[in-house]
Amino acid sequence: MKLKTRLFGQTYSFKDIKEVLAKANEVKSGDILAGISAENAQERVAAKYVLSQLTLEDLRLNPVVPLEEDEVSRIIDGDINETIYRDIKNWSVAELREFILNTDTTGADIARISRGLTGEMAAAVAKLMSNLDLILGASKISVTAHCNTTIGLPGTLAARLQPNHPTDDTEGILASIREGLAYGVGDALIGLNPVDDSIDATMRNLEGMYNFVTEWKVPTQICVLAHITTQVEALKKGAPLHCLFQSIAGSEKANEAFGINAGILD
Repeated sequence: MKLKTRLFGQTYSFKDIKEVLAKANEVKSGDILAGISAENAQERVAAKYVLSQLTLEDLRLNPVVPLEEDEVSRIIDGDINETIYRDIKNWSVAELREFILNTDTTGADIARISRGLTGEMAAAVAKLMSNLDLILGASKISVTAHCNTTIGLPGTLAARLQPNHPTDDTEGILASIREGLAYGVGDALIGLNPVDDSIDATMRNLEGMYNFVTEWKVPTQICVLAHITTQVEALKKGAPLHCLFQSIAGSEKANEAFGINAGILD
């Protein structure tokens, strides 16, 4: 595994894959604030080149967060289809990019190899792609979801309506919903981020939203994005909840900040 290259008359060396992944990223203010961004465009190009030559096996054997320290990494690694992984483990990240962008590669082909990829592999190939590359690759993949309506079908675009209100006032929430629907927004979801995370407030907000979409026969689904445990308790008490929602992160520590873990989601 080679973690250095010579570019523009200068040798660039990286201490580990984590640093390569960070410095191969496009400029982001968060990376700069965290002190992990490339120092300049030349170092970024060097990191991208080094990353492009790494194999998928290199990335699996060197996860960003060690498996013994992180339950998310363990879950992802444990879910790998080993047969598919063996077929692609010797591919370089550059070869994975070429496979995705190849005109002969179908969405079914990408879906198949995805069962052999870890998060590091997906992140790595994305860092080698331009915006147009990402659009082309994504256009081959069909991902649909169904609740009251179906989203993700080819040729369609769905948007979430987020009718937040500083005091969770029902009339204020409904006013935002009316305005959003007037712009054609909300067919993916009408999802409220509440101020009050209590069960009673969640039920009150859901009932107000449910009554509105039922009366006006709005073809969508509603959700109040309280903590997942609050949503479940509201559902048990009879709240008219179309779907449950909980943000999740890519590491155990980040999920702890959300107040969740694998056990809760199971």
